[in-house]
Amino acid sequence: MGTLVCAARSLARCMAGPAPGRAPRLGTHDGRFHCDEALACALLRVLPRYRDAEIVRTRDPQLLAQCDVVVDVGGEYDPQRHRYDHHQRSFLQSMHDLRPDKPWTTKLSSAGLVYLHFGSQILAHLLGRAEDDCVVRVLYDKLYENFLEEIDAIDNGVAQWDGEPRYAMTTALSTRVGFLNPRWNDPNQDTEAQFQKAMELVKAEFLDRLDYYHHAWLPARTLVEEAIQKRFEVDPSGEILVLPSGSCPWKEHLFSLEADLAVETPIKFVLYSDQNGQWRVQSVPAAPHSFNSRLPLLEAWRSLRDQELSQLSGIPGCVFVHTSGFIGGNQTQEGALLMAQKTLALQAALDSQGS
Repeated sequence: MGTLVCAARSLARCMAGPAPGRAPRLGTHDGRFHCDEALACALLRVLPRYRDAEIVRTRDPQLLAQCDVVVDVGGEYDPQRHRYDHHQRSFLQSMHDLRPDKPWTTKLSSAGLVYLHFGSQILAHLLGRAEDDCVVRVLYDKLYENFLEEIDAIDNGVAQWDGEPRYAMTTALSTRVGFLNPRWNDPNQDTEAQFQKAMELVKAEFLDRLDYYHHAWLPARTLVEEAIQKRFEVDPSGEILVLPSGSCPWKEHLFSLEADLAVETPIKFVLYSDQNGQWRVQSVPAAPHSFNSRLPLLEAWRSLRDQELSQLSGIPGCVFVHTSGFIGGNQTQEGALLMAQKTLALQAALDSQGS
């Protein structure tokens, strides 16, 4: 019983944080550094309780034992004791393994482990929202998929390609952090000051990416979702969307929202105005990274322009149709809509003949 009580008290002290009167300590290994532990430490210091934390870079077990959080060293993964190493042979976990509601199967590094356990708290603090707020949840997933997973994969030596890409490469941040280490032939091999630079670099990159996703990517998602909800007001088929601007990044959101909203009939065309006040009609790609379209504009229209195209199509104001049929233009929204509708109508006729 005495052993259990001592263990419980030790765990309670660990979870309660640093001893009164001293700054918390974040432990990681010394020597050559990598992106994952620099980011793990930088993310932890975003949180108020670790803002003034001392970074202890060592491999000495006795010194690490005195740290409140240890990342990327120590041979332990024990979140109750805030130990977040991933180098031990027994550690094979991914985000999906530890959070089955998440789809990512890349093995976690120390950065991914810190994000797994503290990411929602960090985002909630930075955004001034609750951890279970829908914006926090959406941005948590987006930042892992398009920022953290790349760092996890590179640190663990996971090849990006296996037929299909396993993860997105969007930063090359691991390489840039690597170049902050002293060169092999530098007389001074002290890494302490450079590790501080690495933490500043990765923190700034993380905050910039969060700012973009919060203030640009997320509003685009809202616009696309609203357009999907109103699609039957555009055309009875529900296969045509209208967006206010083509500069809105809509493709990724469209595929995601079709699944989230259980859209039964895939959307074929997106209409939007361009910088000249004219309108474009763009075919939805067959897949997120595909150059093929779900339904290209009519073959007879392709490579034609202006009056010739308008006469052939019977639609006033036509401007062009691309050679591949993936996009076309019209002077008005009504004309662009007619281009999409005529293509849909011909495809429906062909489908009925085939059946």
